[in-house]
Amino acid sequence: MNGGSTKEEWRGMALSTWEAMPTAKDKPLILGGCDNSAQGYLITALLAKRKTTGQGRTWIFTPHARRRDQLAGELAFWKSSALILDDPTVIVEEELTDPDREAERVATLHRIAQSPADPVVLSRTSWQSPAPPLVSINETELTLNVGLNISPEELIAWLTERSFDEHPQIFQRGQFARRGGILDFFPAQLSHPIRIEFFGDEIESIREFSVETQTTTKKIESVEIRRESEIFGDLLSTWLNPDDLIIALDEDDREIADVLITDGPNEDWSADLHPSPAAGFEAGDFVVAESSRALFLEQINEWSREDWQIGLVAPSKAERHRFLEILERNETDFKFIEGRLTKGFVAPNQKLVVLSTLEIFGRQHLPGTRGKEKLSHQRHAAAIAGVHELNEGDFVVHADYGIGEFIGLVDGEEGREELGIEYQDGATLHVPIDQSHLVARYVGIGGGKPRRNKLGDKKWKKARITAEAAVMDYAAQLLRLQAERDAKSGHGHAPDGQWMQEFEASFPFTETPDQRRAIEDTKIDMESPRPMDRLICGDVGFGKTEVAIRAAFKAVTGGTQVAILAPTTVLAQQHWRTFKARMSDYPIEIKLISRLQTPAEIRETLEGLRDGKVDIVIGTHRLLSTGVEYQKIGLLVVDEEQRFGVRHKEMLKERFRLIDVLTLSATPIPRTLYLSLMGARDMSTIDTPPPNRLPVQTSICAYDERLIRNAIRRELTRGGQVFFLHNRVATIVGMKERIQSLIPEAKVIIGHGQMDREDLELVMHQFVEGKADVLLATTIIESGIDIPNANTILIDRADRFGLADLYQLRGRVGRAGRRAYALLLLPDDLIAGGDARKRLSAIKQYTELGSGFKIAMRDLEIRGAGSLLGTKQSGHITAVGFELYCQLLQQSVEHLQGKRTIKRADTQVRIDFIAYSESAWTAEKTKVPAFFPRTFGPDPEMRVAAYRQLASARTEKEINGIKKDWRDRFGRFPDPVKNLIETNRLRVIGSSKGVQMVEISKDRLMLQRNGDYILPSGGKFPRLSSRRTKDKLSQAVQLLKTL
Repeated sequence: MNGGSTKEEWRGMALSTWEAMPTAKDKPLILGGCDNSAQGYLITALLAKRKTTGQGRTWIFTPHARRRDQLAGELAFWKSSALILDDPTVIVEEELTDPDREAERVATLHRIAQSPADPVVLSRTSWQSPAPPLVSINETELTLNVGLNISPEELIAWLTERSFDEHPQIFQRGQFARRGGILDFFPAQLSHPIRIEFFGDEIESIREFSVETQTTTKKIESVEIRRESEIFGDLLSTWLNPDDLIIALDEDDREIADVLITDGPNEDWSADLHPSPAAGFEAGDFVVAESSRALFLEQINEWSREDWQIGLVAPSKAERHRFLEILERNETDFKFIEGRLTKGFVAPNQKLVVLSTLEIFGRQHLPGTRGKEKLSHQRHAAAIAGVHELNEGDFVVHADYGIGEFIGLVDGEEGREELGIEYQDGATLHVPIDQSHLVARYVGIGGGKPRRNKLGDKKWKKARITAEAAVMDYAAQLLRLQAERDAKSGHGHAPDGQWMQEFEASFPFTETPDQRRAIEDTKIDMESPRPMDRLICGDVGFGKTEVAIRAAFKAVTGGTQVAILAPTTVLAQQHWRTFKARMSDYPIEIKLISRLQTPAEIRETLEGLRDGKVDIVIGTHRLLSTGVEYQKIGLLVVDEEQRFGVRHKEMLKERFRLIDVLTLSATPIPRTLYLSLMGARDMSTIDTPPPNRLPVQTSICAYDERLIRNAIRRELTRGGQVFFLHNRVATIVGMKERIQSLIPEAKVIIGHGQMDREDLELVMHQFVEGKADVLLATTIIESGIDIPNANTILIDRADRFGLADLYQLRGRVGRAGRRAYALLLLPDDLIAGGDARKRLSAIKQYTELGSGFKIAMRDLEIRGAGSLLGTKQSGHITAVGFELYCQLLQQSVEHLQGKRTIKRADTQVRIDFIAYSESAWTAEKTKVPAFFPRTFGPDPEMRVAAYRQLASARTEKEINGIKKDWRDRFGRFPDPVKNLIETNRLRVIGSSKGVQMVEISKDRLMLQRNGDYILPSGGKFPRLSSRRTKDKLSQAVQLLKTL
């Protein structure tokens, strides 16, 4: 019997409960004796029954967001899909909220209205909040089909009437963008933005696309745009139909329910569904605690004797085999279903028990995934050029002339568009578009403005030469260290065995591509006899710890011990819990050494390390002391290496010379630096967030104590904790008193940088353990610690923080699968005046909207670069700018390794029949146009980004990639764009042949190298034979390829 039919059979057994429903008319009918773990199972049986009889919708009420997600997962497991309606945004006083959150809620309401049979899981708050009238919510206002005749201008006018804003490219709902023959727009009720491609006034294609990459994800034949409904029309409760059913799972919702399901006793009507005997298991109990396992086994034997059906739900075959191996049972004793069920249950009336391996192995407490969050990627959707785009007023670096200020696109002498850069004393440099790759945005280590260089001054040349020399020394030092490691021989771990495969299969989430790559790289390093020294970089919560867990498991199952070194006691304790939970179904001894252990416990751990009884030890710098001896250590994992002092790092190198070392860092590393260091240091970066990271709802508001009280209470009511950031030590105690007077029931603790290190650790430990409700802190909120229960952060005087700081601080919340809130408190005068939309637009820089997000990320990365490279190198980054520094570093590494590098394609192209600008072409129509027309890309920043993208291409493959990307984003190419691409193709082909200049004059193709013309064997320059001017360019490309 397959899994699907087994589920249906079990679900059918639960129908007897509903058939026994009393006929009393008093509401609600109370169904007792149903444990939480069986609610999904029981409700699914009712949903199946109501579906076959064609009855109305079922509304399922539970006040807790996490329980709603969990219940939807249980219903999905039992083959009943449900819609989850998030709570509405709570707006307090003058709080400004992210409009996209409300738009997502409206999109869910549209789906509810379109599917009247689907159950809805929601809260009482949602039920009693405003919603559009049901009769009007799904009225179609406009239908667009492929082949429809409508001009782009008509559609733009229609969008503008409905308050859509025009942007160079869109990144959220309510925006549209026009580029060439393409029109992008994002209606409120759709989950993806729409891209319409026109051929004249006819719709040629309709596509959905990703706001993050701006590339097409799916072709569709038509799209319906619903009428914008007035959100404040009715309450959602008016959507209730007479044959609908309301089920409540909480006593507080009793008064509105038809049926209240409770775990309490009820003589009249009882489900008699109980928790599984594994319900009390903690991580490791099933494997290590023999008494618990014996009782469990005895219970299974009793069920078998009485002829019960025993079902086992496991996420993978490997987990199922592990369960059977530990219990020493046959497969025939159980009915297996592959899937994820958080908890099992017992149904005595049906003689059925359903067990879950997640619960048995104590892993049900790991945060669950919420499925695919529709808007999770939209926060990353700044301009496609991201930080590569240049805006007027930005400081830039020209490789030959130094630091200046970008003043925008200017017309050159021949009418060609050029980049204008202003230097000291008002001197201006015009850079041809085809040389724009020589210009990069200036990013230094500090936050201050750089000094502009003087044109023709020797200071820039000197700074660059000094930086080049320092970079060469640094690269040589890195390569020398690597060569030393290559020359040594350490311990090569065995390839993966059966246990490793089972262990990987038991990972409760899907690995992100970056994570998978990092795991593979680490395993390859460990299997090599060369001592490993790998750095794993990635934000907190992106999955670095799982890489370390897999490496540790590989080492332990291969017969060696593992040491995990953390900078703080709190972080060490967190790692100990995580490792224990992940390895709970294997006989692996994991111990912790920290200040929180008693001397006797520490002595026992040290003895275990000496005689090999302890497999993994986790601790702080105490692990480095001479009293700690290992029987056979095979791997050292160092978390947050940059937080250890020089002395500790030296001790590390000395003690673990030939041991595999895996270093974890939560500081993001810039990709450019990562590429530069490739080959000089083994690095893996994890840039992809896991799929269950919900976006943080960011709000901006004036400082208001009522708002602070409500925000803290909102979090405490759902059992969470709060960060309150107040960055002045002098007034922090007074702030604590104010918070305490606002919320007397909350326990508030203080943490700041001037406290003694041990006291600060104690404060953090209290907060992590949930013994305090509010942590009032300066910016020292622990960077590496994961506190899934803290999901609200209030930042006082947010205007005093940089974008990067705000991004990093906001990243402290939103780690679990529940909605997180960030409130940025500003003084009244900063947000006074103007309507809400204009204010939101003005303060986008403080939220996750717009390109500020990516710039903040880059800003953070640069600091990461500084800490990775060291103080000395940071000075050179400040002197020449980050981009140029990375180029120099990459060149130095490749030069020292003797590699042949693909240089920038700096070949110049001069063609007498080409007009390189609109003004030059307008004046001389006989020429062939080759430029990016203003009608094709009206936004100047976008044109600069496009020119720079093309100018940076070094190979023909890269040119083809750009061509494909532009075709998707801009539509059909006009002739000027086709010719622009082909002139750049000439440039890269010429560069690959070592040519400095490609010149076409009077139909002759002439090439120069080192200032001299290259004459072919016949002594004559090859001639272009085509009579049509527009065909000469493609002929020149083919001719150059043959030379």
